[in-house]
Amino acid sequence: MRTLPFFIIKIMHKIILLSFLSFGLNSAFAQSAPYWQQHADYKMEVSMDVKNYQYKGKQELVYTNNSPDTLRKVFYHLFPNAFQPGSEMDARLHFIKDPDGRMVNKIKGADGKDVKQSRIETLKPNEIGFLKINNLKQDGVSAQTRVSGTILEVTLAKPILPNSKSTFTLDFDGQVPVQVRRSGRNNSEGVELSMSQWYPKLAEFDFEGWHADPYIAREFHGVWGNFDVKITIDKEYTIGGSGYLQDKNEIGHGYEDAGVTVTYPKKAKTLTWHFIAPNVHDFTWAADKEYTHDIVKGPNDVDLHFFYKNNPKTTANWKQLEPLMVKVMEYYNHRVGQYPYKQYSFIQGGDGGMEYAMCTLMLGNGTLEGILGTATHELGHSWFQHILASNESKHPWMDEGFTTYIEDSALNELKGDKKEVNPFKGNYAAYYQLVQSGKEQPQTTHGDRYDENRPYSISSYIKGSIFLSQLEYVIGKENLDATLKRYFNDFKFKHPTPNDIKRSAERVSGAELDWYLIDWAQTANTIDYGIKDVADNAGKTTVTLERIGRMPMPIDLKVEYTDGTSENFYIPLRMMNFIKPNPNPNEKRTVLEDWAWAQSNYSFAIDKNKEAIKKITIDPSGLMADIKAPNNVFEVK
Repeated sequence: MRTLPFFIIKIMHKIILLSFLSFGLNSAFAQSAPYWQQHADYKMEVSMDVKNYQYKGKQELVYTNNSPDTLRKVFYHLFPNAFQPGSEMDARLHFIKDPDGRMVNKIKGADGKDVKQSRIETLKPNEIGFLKINNLKQDGVSAQTRVSGTILEVTLAKPILPNSKSTFTLDFDGQVPVQVRRSGRNNSEGVELSMSQWYPKLAEFDFEGWHADPYIAREFHGVWGNFDVKITIDKEYTIGGSGYLQDKNEIGHGYEDAGVTVTYPKKAKTLTWHFIAPNVHDFTWAADKEYTHDIVKGPNDVDLHFFYKNNPKTTANWKQLEPLMVKVMEYYNHRVGQYPYKQYSFIQGGDGGMEYAMCTLMLGNGTLEGILGTATHELGHSWFQHILASNESKHPWMDEGFTTYIEDSALNELKGDKKEVNPFKGNYAAYYQLVQSGKEQPQTTHGDRYDENRPYSISSYIKGSIFLSQLEYVIGKENLDATLKRYFNDFKFKHPTPNDIKRSAERVSGAELDWYLIDWAQTANTIDYGIKDVADNAGKTTVTLERIGRMPMPIDLKVEYTDGTSENFYIPLRMMNFIKPNPNPNEKRTVLEDWAWAQSNYSFAIDKNKEAIKKITIDPSGLMADIKAPNNVFEVK
């Protein structure tokens, strides 16, 4: 080994010292920076031409930079541009193995076999979507712009300093695409206009930086703000959407106060609808000439609006839906926290169901059970996405999974005396199928970059839901219930991250849960515990358990005896530093020594001989997602 000259060693020592100092300063800054989020107030006026489905608009946006950064660029989303042949959304439909069935046509290939063709690929010039920006100015000065697919990059005329504001103005021309996914015109149920992701929307900038994600497949992330929107459209159309209608007694269409008769000037061909949506991060609307519009009072004097096609075959289902959604909102208020707005709208207008600010667009021609499930899920997103605004693109399991959890809980509550003890059984079965398929990807995968759609859906909706139902197993039901309320109260109208739900659970329970978040959400590690051996030992019985999977868990174990009695045992997980409250206080439970993860086997003694034992079961609740059930049960034959 060659010895370095002394002066070189001194220089290296200085470099290393400076590096440590720099790292320390950067780390201190990152840890000490207080929470902040950007703010954007929109004023928009848009005029819709219902003959060619094109619209023109003006937008004024007051942007507040609450970050510690000086911004020299901003980015806008131009979502309608996704619905053009050759777009990234179109390209994905060509290479993904299981494209969304709503977005493809089945055609015969050259070999006579069925092949799937992108519907976007077949759109004609008058059927595509587009959003064109003109005359963009920052504080009255023209700014340089560049369009790249669904993203508009703006080089600012002047930097936006920390804790300062800047006003952007622009004109936009748009065309509503034939509905392929979510936004569009003339959908499969005949709704004329579903206007989601329709306007130039400022991208989010947060502590991680810019989130100018192209519109490829799914999910969004937005800036909190207030929306003041005026929509001019032919007077025959009824509009439902985000925000409160300011001129309801001049507009009518079911919004007017009781006893008010609305008349229009004879020559008037259009109406201008004025909506204000406070403290939201999106604005959506839908319009049709055949909407029935009902208003039902919900809890806390919230107006629940229902917009659905005047179709005798489906009207009865919508009428039955209305009182059920009052009950669902009451349940969500009780289980998570109070809905903070005074209005919510269920609008027939989607190609499935999609959550938006103060409303949802959803299918409406299905069975009552179908539309109830969709409406319950999408309403749940008002809590887990539009109040707790996690980044759907990066962490889709947080909004979709948590919403699936409370949806299943609410639907089970509606069953009354027929409630299931474990309403999440189907979720666990779907997750096990994903594991067995070998196609699971960690939940840290960006929502657009899953290899296939089905693994994305199971990972986000199902495994995300199990994060909460299994958390009940880990820390106990009362702690889970308190965690949901704590999470809501601490992070409403903010952008929580995965660490925030973990920390909420830790603060409530006192348990250490870093292992839980890491293994469940950041890896594809699985849970697999088994009963390895049950043996007589001098009048007692020694039970040996084994950990086969990588993911650790505490263990609930039930022993049933031949005389009809039973008792429970609890093995704490050492790295949790926590003992869960007895989930069945009326039953005897023995708390054993903790189990360290590095020890693959664990033994304990039962104070009875083996002949007295009828059955031993790991996790009788079924809430632990153990991928191999057979080795969780030992029965004496």
